[in-house]
Amino acid sequence: MIEIDGPVGPRSEEILTPEALAFVESLHRAFNPTRQARLAERGARQARIDAGELPDFLAETEGVRAGNWHVAPAPADLQDRRVEITGPVDRKMIINALNSGAKVFMADFEDANSPTWENVLEGQVNLLDAVRGTIRLEQGGKVYELVEDPATLMVRPRGWHLPERHVLVDGEPISASIFDFGLYFFHNARYLLDNGSGPYFYLPKLESHLEARLWNEVFLAAQEALDLPTGSIKATVLIETILAAFEMDEILNELKEHSAGLNAGRWDYIFSVIKKLRKHPEFLLPDRALVTMNVHFMRSYTRLLIRTCHRRGAHAMGGMAAFIPSRRDPQVNERAMAKVREDKELEAFNGHDGTWVAHPDLVPVAMEVFDARLGDHPNQIGTQHDDVPVVAEDLLTTHVEGGAVTEGGLRLNVNVGIRYLEAWLGGNGAAAIFNLMEDAATAEISRSQIWQWIRHGAALDDDRIVTHDLVHAITDEELASIRDEVGDDAYQAGHWHEARRIFEQVALADDFEEFLTIPAYAALTGGE
Repeated sequence: MIEIDGPVGPRSEEILTPEALAFVESLHRAFNPTRQARLAERGARQARIDAGELPDFLAETEGVRAGNWHVAPAPADLQDRRVEITGPVDRKMIINALNSGAKVFMADFEDANSPTWENVLEGQVNLLDAVRGTIRLEQGGKVYELVEDPATLMVRPRGWHLPERHVLVDGEPISASIFDFGLYFFHNARYLLDNGSGPYFYLPKLESHLEARLWNEVFLAAQEALDLPTGSIKATVLIETILAAFEMDEILNELKEHSAGLNAGRWDYIFSVIKKLRKHPEFLLPDRALVTMNVHFMRSYTRLLIRTCHRRGAHAMGGMAAFIPSRRDPQVNERAMAKVREDKELEAFNGHDGTWVAHPDLVPVAMEVFDARLGDHPNQIGTQHDDVPVVAEDLLTTHVEGGAVTEGGLRLNVNVGIRYLEAWLGGNGAAAIFNLMEDAATAEISRSQIWQWIRHGAALDDDRIVTHDLVHAITDEELASIRDEVGDDAYQAGHWHEARRIFEQVALADDFEEFLTIPAYAALTGGE
């Protein structure tokens, strides 16, 4: 039995039809036991890593890595992905992103979305309208509508670890992954295919090829249930965990005809390195700002991703430019554009087939860089990168030359983490903070670094040790500064106290919380 435990408005009824709910219920019943088993395997693997086992390439899948095979070709509207824009599923963002001039828009139910029940349902309604070209918004005296040739749409459902508490199957929350995927697929797949596109997805937070296999099984069942051709679905996997980095070939192979490449999810990847290797002091990282794409383990992981994808005929997508242009401060804007250009030039030179931006104003500069590299070619898939192999040691060499832990870095982590959680609790999952677009991944870095620094007694560059007391004191000071900035009334009306409570829970507790969104979601939904 499936139940809805939340308000349903008139347009939400278009989404939560009996047929659609029966569809997602059937998928949940068929695959939730395997999902739970995969999550249990994550815990078992973490225990082995804590005990000293380090990640490595799998001996049992050596044949897959050595084999001569390719993924299915990308459909026509996914051949050229040189610039992709990402953002949450709110109506204005969807219209602006689809109109931005980017080749692809990834509508995000995951890290850029605060999963309030209202946001989740409105997001599905917005996508229903976007697919049919009828999405429209009147706001602030302006009318927002789609241009004639908008970007290709992709959707990122929430990760395997997350529940949707407002939809119950036999009294238990449904898998958020299956709920997000299933509703979008049920309502839009056939329409997309009939109109020259298809149901295209990004898959987040995978930690093994077995988790990719589970997605593939869901895809097969969904296509069969709606009598759609096998391979109609195309999915790009975000390689944003260090364990997935050792299984890139296997992940592409598991998705078979549904694969649309891999993406270097850089911020989550840094978080994953900290999280998975958290008990080992030799992997302690310095200030977040110093962990760039030029440090050895990050450069190695992107090199391996490009080499693996191109060997298999798949797209190798680059990472996020989180800078936000300033329309008020020309100097801030100039610096942001220069940093974005430098980042994208490195990605294009290294061999990526496209890249991510978080703001429409960044599309032109990213497009210019990849146009210069690609010319009339849709991608760089035909360019092979077999010169220097990437070995396990490369992925585990986290030393940052000249890297230090500083008071400024500690303060930034506290400030950004609390600001982001305050926005998230208010229903905003993509928050502009200090001219950067912060989402759950960057907040995860902030809190996990503090946990790691305390755990291993990291010394600041002035020789002070990072302790609970020091973090508490800095938190007091940062919140006082925020209060002065926003004013007493806005501070009291906000979610600052709850944001601090959650941040300290996930940054200071003895036991490491796997994802900050888990306790935050409990707070968001009233502790259900």
